[in-house]
Amino acid sequence: MPRTQLVITVLSRILGSIPIFMLFFFLPAGTWEYWQAWVYISILITPMFFAMFYLLKNNPELLERRMRLKEQRAEQRQILQFSYIFFLLAFILPGFDKRFGWSDLPTGVVLAADACVLLGYLIVFRVMQINSFASRVIEVAEDQKVIDTGLYSVVRHPMYVGAILLYVASPLALGSLWAVLPALGIIPIIVARTKDEELALEKDLPGYVEYKKKTKYRLIPFIW
Repeated sequence: MPRTQLVITVLSRILGSIPIFMLFFFLPAGTWEYWQAWVYISILITPMFFAMFYLLKNNPELLERRMRLKEQRAEQRQILQFSYIFFLLAFILPGFDKRFGWSDLPTGVVLAADACVLLGYLIVFRVMQINSFASRVIEVAEDQKVIDTGLYSVVRHPMYVGAILLYVASPLALGSLWAVLPALGIIPIIVARTKDEELALEKDLPGYVEYKKKTKYRLIPFIW
């Protein structure tokens, strides 16, 4: 993809997500006076620009790879479709929570959750720094190699760890306790995705079986 086209594609994805988030948050809330949502959008969107500039300079191939959204494996398409239910509930419920006052979270809890959201994104970004094949979809490139250093020496799927932290903390960052329930649904979704992804990696990525013996845990050290 030409560089200019890549920049336009990435910017359109980032900027296009802003009105979508605003629709999810402020329409159910029935007000613009929803500071938790404004802070959350800022924390989520700002690092995306930094990641875009970094990858444009250092690894445009990965940036282009991450623009692909269509899963090749039927199992992954089914998992992705199921995940939309939890995603929508987790991001729409906080607005209704704001409107009807179901939760009354202290400011400190909200800000701590914001920090967790940012940490989750930083983990994802760090994975992109050390793994040039960290695509959004499950695929194995011809020249792909096993990464077994850094975060990959702790767990085999560190990007999913960051994603779980980001998603589960998001409802609290938006001031909602009740929306944590559907957000937790992302965990079994990612577990299912991880299991299916490993089947593909064992089959198509040389050295992955040996890597599994070296790094024993998928997502949580000493647990799973």
